[in-house]
Amino acid sequence: MSVYPLAALRALALHTQRLDVPNGQEAPASRETVYETVNALGGVQIDTLQRVSRAQTLALWSRLGSGYRPQTLEDLACNPSDRRLFEGWFHAACYLPLREYRYQMPRHRKTREDGHAWYAAWSRSPENLALAELVLNRIRTEGGLRVSDFENPPRPRASWWDWKPAKIALEYLYASGKLEIAGRVNFQRVYDLPERVLPAGLDLTEPTPAERDQFWVLRGAKALGVSLPRNPGDYSWMPVTRSRAIVRQLLQEGSLVEIEGQTLRGVEPLLVHRENLPLLARAAQGELPARRTTLLNPWDSFWWAQQRDEVLWGFEHLIEAYVPAPKRKFGYYLMPILHRDRLVGRLDPRLERPKKLLHLESIHLEPGVEPDEELILSLAQTLRDFMAFHQADDLRIAHSNPPDLAEKLLRAL
Repeated sequence: MSVYPLAALRALALHTQRLDVPNGQEAPASRETVYETVNALGGVQIDTLQRVSRAQTLALWSRLGSGYRPQTLEDLACNPSDRRLFEGWFHAACYLPLREYRYQMPRHRKTREDGHAWYAAWSRSPENLALAELVLNRIRTEGGLRVSDFENPPRPRASWWDWKPAKIALEYLYASGKLEIAGRVNFQRVYDLPERVLPAGLDLTEPTPAERDQFWVLRGAKALGVSLPRNPGDYSWMPVTRSRAIVRQLLQEGSLVEIEGQTLRGVEPLLVHRENLPLLARAAQGELPARRTTLLNPWDSFWWAQQRDEVLWGFEHLIEAYVPAPKRKFGYYLMPILHRDRLVGRLDPRLERPKKLLHLESIHLEPGVEPDEELILSLAQTLRDFMAFHQADDLRIAHSNPPDLAEKLLRAL
């Protein structure tokens, strides 16, 4: 069996994640391009933090550049005349291709019949179920509603992240498939009946949980390009104890293929989706060069494969937004820097919107990475594009490591 070099493994992984297109040569960010990007990734994770743009928007900027407009993603998910995405559960809350809606249905059924873990105790209360029915009836009568359309009863709340009762009811109904997300207003979800959200003719054939799991493992393997044996399950946040048997079965069937790859730990077995084998061959021939410099948000799908960033890139991805400030190593909203086929550093951006000012609270290069002219010019181009995307006119850098990195970047800008 051939041993594929590390460069080929990285090239394939970046290609299937749409992270290898040279800066400035991205396809026009049309609805079709945005949809195909989401489809290639399997989904983009939705997050509420907006230190800069939100994660779902940044994931597409990382691949399509400042020509991408966030409204395009919103239209694909919320416009009834061209709805091609929906909000569902995959790795976490994600925008997903609408044609894959049916793979949410086993989760809906489990919530209704067995009680999802989050709602098990809540859904055993007759009072709570009566509230859910009242909420559902209001939406049947009035149309799509937000949490803010429901009054909050004047009594203390001690759990559920301080959610008011109607919020829990809405989320329970959504988790059970009795409501869908019709859109968002100021990022607040609008809940409505499935028959008013899902388009006519959508395939609603419910798979078994086993069929769903197999589909998601294959989905992960294809989007990742090359992975550790656990990673195809990681992609949909499937416990490895569940994904391990599915991977074995798919290997026996030939849908997944085991290869030998040179990793930073030495030669080891890795997995490739059968349909990605031609791409792997091209990568091994040097035909898929990674030529992009970009920033990756903390919840980008690139990170959904646990341990792979360390094994193939020697990089430890950190999400420090939830870490107390004294314990942070690098910063609050860390965006790793991808340069060609290397992860060369990370920065902590903060957008001061009223002043159109982008702050870099810190920027750090990885040990051994030199801020040579080629890296500085490429990173400066990426920062200019990042600023244009955020409509920022100025950039300030508070701290850099090495210390002269900030000066070199500002001079190149």
